[in-house]
Amino acid sequence: MELQPPFRKIIHVDMDAFYASVAELDNPELRGKAIAVGGEGRRGVISAASYEARKFGVKSAMSGTLAKQKCPHLIFVNSDFKRYKEISLQVREIFYEYTDLVEPLSLDEAYLDVTVNKKGNPSANTIAREIRQRIFDKTGLRASAGISINKFIAKVASDINKPNGQKTVHPEEVLQFLEELPVNKFYGVGKVTAAKMYNLGIFVGNDLKKKSLEELIRLFGKSGTHYYNIVRGIHNSVVKPNRIRKSVAAERTFSENISSEIFMIQKLEKIADELEKRMKKTDTKGKTITLKIKYSDFTQQTRSKTKDYFMQTKKEFFPVVKELLFQDKITNSVRLLGLSFGNLNTEDNEPVWVQLKFDF
Repeated sequence: MELQPPFRKIIHVDMDAFYASVAELDNPELRGKAIAVGGEGRRGVISAASYEARKFGVKSAMSGTLAKQKCPHLIFVNSDFKRYKEISLQVREIFYEYTDLVEPLSLDEAYLDVTVNKKGNPSANTIAREIRQRIFDKTGLRASAGISINKFIAKVASDINKPNGQKTVHPEEVLQFLEELPVNKFYGVGKVTAAKMYNLGIFVGNDLKKKSLEELIRLFGKSGTHYYNIVRGIHNSVVKPNRIRKSVAAERTFSENISSEIFMIQKLEKIADELEKRMKKTDTKGKTITLKIKYSDFTQQTRSKTKDYFMQTKKEFFPVVKELLFQDKITNSVRLLGLSFGNLNTEDNEPVWVQLKFDF
């Protein structure tokens, strides 16, 4: 089966080691060295690592202690989200010079639909190259890009020639590209699903393609339909500009595990202050408040309650937070607490958890 035109022209732009690269940009003496953005202490967590550090196995979400064991000469630097946002906005301005169909995924990556673009350029590959050069000229930072007929393939392609490269998967190459793609690279296939696929003899797209729709649904439930379509190049999610946040959230990781519910209330008071600030800043109200608890053994629990009216201020929602905390007995020490508002007076996506601060 061949894919049928017309095809969209989608670019996925991904900044190379963004946080670490910003640190190098602002501190030239760090260039070419193994650096990690995050905490070095016992409870520190790595949020980004330079490519030099990655060669030693240092990666995001790794503890600072383990990162140091893997790379003894690792240099730790603090996060600077104000600076990241400043540069991210500069990069986004460049995107909008080419198209208004820009869907930011985070500070350092975005999808662009350039099927019809402001430059009148029919070559998405050329546009991606221009954008990457413009980003370097304006910020001094490098970016990689993937170009193809849909968001999924463009995102996978952007990782192929990193850093400072790009990969185009033309329409006539899509099916072969997907057939040769390892299944753990497919969107929606995590470690557990990948392991299950391996046990079933499914290692690359071509193996997946041999399974019928009925068999995939039996094996993977609703996700089976997604796998069936995506390996055939069917992924109709459009680039969504002006995405409206569906949830507002904030969380905090503690330097020491806490066991006392009195201490937890004190921590939640501060998190609630930040959540209220974010709700007011975005002029958002919500009906569902969720308490997130991560225990010292890294197991996680959420407790939610929905009211029949919208809430925004701490005075309105904090009594519900306390109710959720005391809903069940805390049987283990806690390393992280978070609060989120859902069921908002807006539309769209998943909760966005914002790390307020790491205590080091």
